[in-house]
Amino acid sequence: MKKLLLMVVIVLFGACQNSTDQTKKQIPDNPFLLEWNTPFKVPPFNEIKDEHYMTAFKKGMEENLAEIDAIVDNPEAPTFANTLEALERSGKLLRKVQSVFYNLASSNTNPKLQELQRELSPLLSAHRDKITLNEELFKRVETIWKASESLDLSNEQRKLLEDTRKSFVRSGALLNQEEKDKITEINSKISELTTAFGQNLLAETNGFELVLNKDDLDGLSKDIISAAAETATQKMEKAETDEEKAKYKDKYVFTPHRSSMYPFLTESNRRDLRQQLYTAYVQRGDNDNETDNKEIAAKIAKLRAERAHLMGYKTHAHFVLEERMLKTPTEVYDLLTQLWRPALERAKIEIADMQAVVDEEGHDFKIAAWDWWQYSEKVRKAKYALDEAALKPFLSLNNVLNGVFATTNKLWGLTFTELFDIDLYHPDARVWEVKDKDGTHLGIFIGDYFSRSNKRGGAWMSSFKRQSNLDGMERPVVVNVCNFPPPVDDNPALLSFGNVTTLFHEFGHAMHGILTNVTYGSMAGTSGPRDFTEFPAQLMEHWASEPEILKSFATHYDTGEAIPDHLINKLLKASKFNQGFANTEYLAASLLDMDWHTITAEEEIKDTDAFEEASMAKIGLIKEIAPRYRSTYFSHIFSGGYSSGYYSYVHSAVLDSDGFEAFKEAGDVFNPELAAKLRTHVYEKGSTEEAMELYTQFRGRQPKIDALLKVRGLDGSID
Repeated sequence: MKKLLLMVVIVLFGACQNSTDQTKKQIPDNPFLLEWNTPFKVPPFNEIKDEHYMTAFKKGMEENLAEIDAIVDNPEAPTFANTLEALERSGKLLRKVQSVFYNLASSNTNPKLQELQRELSPLLSAHRDKITLNEELFKRVETIWKASESLDLSNEQRKLLEDTRKSFVRSGALLNQEEKDKITEINSKISELTTAFGQNLLAETNGFELVLNKDDLDGLSKDIISAAAETATQKMEKAETDEEKAKYKDKYVFTPHRSSMYPFLTESNRRDLRQQLYTAYVQRGDNDNETDNKEIAAKIAKLRAERAHLMGYKTHAHFVLEERMLKTPTEVYDLLTQLWRPALERAKIEIADMQAVVDEEGHDFKIAAWDWWQYSEKVRKAKYALDEAALKPFLSLNNVLNGVFATTNKLWGLTFTELFDIDLYHPDARVWEVKDKDGTHLGIFIGDYFSRSNKRGGAWMSSFKRQSNLDGMERPVVVNVCNFPPPVDDNPALLSFGNVTTLFHEFGHAMHGILTNVTYGSMAGTSGPRDFTEFPAQLMEHWASEPEILKSFATHYDTGEAIPDHLINKLLKASKFNQGFANTEYLAASLLDMDWHTITAEEEIKDTDAFEEASMAKIGLIKEIAPRYRSTYFSHIFSGGYSSGYYSYVHSAVLDSDGFEAFKEAGDVFNPELAAKLRTHVYEKGSTEEAMELYTQFRGRQPKIDALLKVRGLDGSID
């Protein structure tokens, strides 16, 4: 995104001078204070200890402020080189430690890292404000900006200047001192609250487990039973008392992690247990205990509204959207509303189809939210004769990785070589070197795919090192983190097709990070507006279901048999199935996000549940569907970077559906000319140009919504 915190990114992810010899002598064993001589400068994870972080953070902030002072105190007149590029080079040590710490705090956390997160949140917030609210620094930027028309700057430099100046203003540079102090206070509170929200959610997700006996497993397949038994065994091994060990002996454990919950909801014939597990999932953060998130969510929304008001905006959404492709809340509500009615009507038809199955089976109950997974699967089998369990043996993790690697090879000639001599942060993580078609090094790709209790939920892409050409070529180190079911016994990890599309999606983000080729690191990769940066990821999903790609990688893990054509045909015919549910739950969450962030500074939300209920009643959400994320576990908006931006997935879906339609129109989903345009104008450009300009340079025109409605079956094209 053209960021509220572009300067934060510049500060925290810039480059600077090496640590001094004196510092190295003081703390010779802190790897953050030493030069990394590892292959491709991958962090030396095996050398990094929890106790190293705080020292490195403090030293990094100290060095960063000294660099800012050097820029401000420079007696020479402000120039692009001595101010903008100097800012870009600042903060190397801080970036170095932060990139490792926050990646591991999300994917491989522990109590010490969580404690450090809480300590660091206010410190880093105050540090950012010392830079973004530095009057003398802003004056130098403003001087250059006012003279920019007469300067010989490249387009990328002009964009960096514009974004940097705007980030200062949007951080409060034009406010008086009293207002700046208030902004700093609010930022610190928000930082603390968002950290608490995320940690509470992890505790709530790990805090419930459904411990079952053998008699409770009716309907569950062998693989799912084996996975639940393995979970119980792991918990028994970690138990510290005989009583705790006995709790898990010869038992089967399911949790609110989606990789555990969704298979259970799909297959279990025990409706009472489905209700119990589903209810635990949707009640996370809403249990009136020490990890309850209701009050925290309301406080965050209130503080954001107050900050926006101080900045001269009507609401937080107005403030955020100013820098997105859709510029106002009205535009976002209009987009979501276009899809809401057809999605809800489709969902009601899906309920009727499921209820018919319930009635045919002779049951006396109405479809409820916890029935959806099981009965939608029954309808799918009846309508399309497609059994998800029949697909999984062809979709082992290694097969799917080969498929996504083959996709980018066909598009751009990329190759992936797995490396085994680089130490990573967890045994599950794997690493590949990525090379271009001419054999040149492009970057390092790390994949961390299996769920575990010390990893937050969901799937994401991040980086340990960003790309930059400012001081020589620096190629990136990026990571994909997912939460797929781990292997069971001697079998490989088998994925659902939903897992497959998730892997392709996150890999699209990774390619955005790997292929990026810009001068200034703060503009690299996924640095553009949120409602555009999902486009390269969602576009990659389309290749996952292309028969040519499926046939290239989907082979049975045991027999080696290639996926049969009849299964591919069934998969494609069923691609629009259950889209009423999928779109309704997503749109409901997007609208909830917008409602939270269009409150004004004067409004006081005293009851989070009541606010959410009113929000959902306003749009007519049916009781059989909950929003994909309820307020108390909506980490995207309350502890991530998606506030007023969860709609981005659907806006990017307009782009990706329209964009992939170009390949379809060309008669070749690997059309070389389109692939080259896509790489040049989208994957390589970062935020060096306006997002809509990048899209139109690739597509030849602005996007249309028609392809999305067709892809999702919301145009009336299915029965």
